[in-house]
Amino acid sequence: MTASEFHAPQREAALFFGLFLKGHSAEVLRSEIDVPPQVFKRWMRTEEYDQDFREQLRNVYVYRKQVLAIFDSLVTSAQSQTAWQ
Repeated sequence: MTASEFHAPQREAALFFGLFLKGHSAEVLRSEIDVPPQVFKRWMRTEEYDQDFREQLRNVYVYRKQVLAIFDSLVTSAQSQTAWQ
C-alpha cells in the first residue's frame, strides 16, 4: 500500500477531531482510530497472509498510529484552550 492510497493522516485526524468537537468521547474515538498492539501481533503471526499483505498491514498500523498521534495533539490543544478560558 503506497502513501497515495491513503488520505493524509492530518485529514483523517481532523475528521475524528470534528466528531470530538460535536461531543463524541475522545476515548471512544481513540479506540476507533487505534490498532491495538495485540491485533498487530496477530496479523504478523497469521500464516494465511503472504509477505506482501503483511507489509501492507504494517503500513496500515503505522498510518493509524500517525492519525492517533495527530488526533491526540488536537484534543490536548483544545482541552488546554478550554482550561485557559
